[in-house]
Amino acid sequence: MTLSYRQPGVVLTDRRFTVPLDHDDPAGETIELYAREVVASDKAHQGLPWLVYLQGGPGFGANRFIGRPAWLGRALKEFRVLLLDQRGTGHSTPANRQTLPLRGGPAEQADYLTHFRADSIVRDCEAIRPQVTGGAKWTVLGQSFGGFCTVNYLSTAPEGLTAALITGGLPSLHAHADDVYRAAYPRVERKVAGHYARYPQDVERARAIADHLLHHEVTLPGGYHLTVEAFQSLGILLGGSEGSHRLHFLLEHAFVPTPQGPALSDAFQEEVQGLLSYAGHPLYALVHEAIYAQDARPTAWSAERVRAEFPRFDAAKTLTGDGPLLFTGETIHPWMFDCDPSLRPLRETADLLAARTDWTPLYDASRLAANEVPVAAAVYHDDMYVDTAHSLETARAIRGLRTWVTDEFEHDGVRAGGPRVLDRLLALVRDEV
Repeated sequence: MTLSYRQPGVVLTDRRFTVPLDHDDPAGETIELYAREVVASDKAHQGLPWLVYLQGGPGFGANRFIGRPAWLGRALKEFRVLLLDQRGTGHSTPANRQTLPLRGGPAEQADYLTHFRADSIVRDCEAIRPQVTGGAKWTVLGQSFGGFCTVNYLSTAPEGLTAALITGGLPSLHAHADDVYRAAYPRVERKVAGHYARYPQDVERARAIADHLLHHEVTLPGGYHLTVEAFQSLGILLGGSEGSHRLHFLLEHAFVPTPQGPALSDAFQEEVQGLLSYAGHPLYALVHEAIYAQDARPTAWSAERVRAEFPRFDAAKTLTGDGPLLFTGETIHPWMFDCDPSLRPLRETADLLAARTDWTPLYDASRLAANEVPVAAAVYHDDMYVDTAHSLETARAIRGLRTWVTDEFEHDGVRAGGPRVLDRLLALVRDEV
């Protein structure tokens, strides 16, 4: 059963599908997928080509747009769009601390979560495509992790694609998670330096907050235990187009005077709780490092291990001198499963995933070298989340891929400059640029 309804300028239709949990066992357990079809109101009865959007993450459901904002408005000029909640997210058989115990204990949960990487997401797309398009090919738009999925699509099922568009999401075809994070920490340090250059008053503000957290136990209103390392992880904001400004406004109202002395304000704590909690996207924490795993080497809490190679990120050492506190970026650490109440019950499951040694390859270099699908990718210069050098190496490895390298946008360029970004990529795959 499908349900259609309207918002300004668009007709929306809820679509639900049943797919195998393990596509290699099609007669086994199944899960449900949810997707929202979007079409322009004045084109609702036209036979438009399809574009499927793969969200960044991992672990986030598709955008809940109202009307036709950002890139969606441009896409709706010529496509019928499918916004897919990737497996485990949104309405697609969610995987979280409440539902995963239905699988059994941590070992069973970890086994289950091995089916939530790019390869399974792409096979989901191919399973539902005939039901959506009647068998016709479609165009895929992959943002960030959605771009990782798109490269897997080109590796495993290019016959399903008319074209592939990638924004901020060209992964290394072979780098281990350790390689990813060794490249990431220096990029993060550059972003932090840029933030302090823009807002020099934040140097002392960040140091004061870190010093407070080193000497006080702080539990946020939702139960999150705010440590200095957790505070540093707010640096993830710096990868977005407005992130530096958001971080600045957060820091400027951190303290209020109380009878017991300066304390972190309720407003600060409430906002930080929302920024740090993984309650809405726990898969991001659970499988984040697994998206890089492709062989018998465990990820073994890679970001945490590699961080030790960059002692400038040690807050306690920083505060013994007068240097600026360094924030961190898109990294997952074992202590997050102690601090965050939405992750605490899943700590052992996460440890088992980190120790796993039976990961399979996600990309086929030989097939990508022979690619015939028109592909274009926006590569954001000095992207904090995805290494530019890794992206350009992969771009050279995919036959016919055309890149648009720009420093006009940060990692969220498809949102911040949506119509223009999508226009440029469509022009590239159509040889109009």
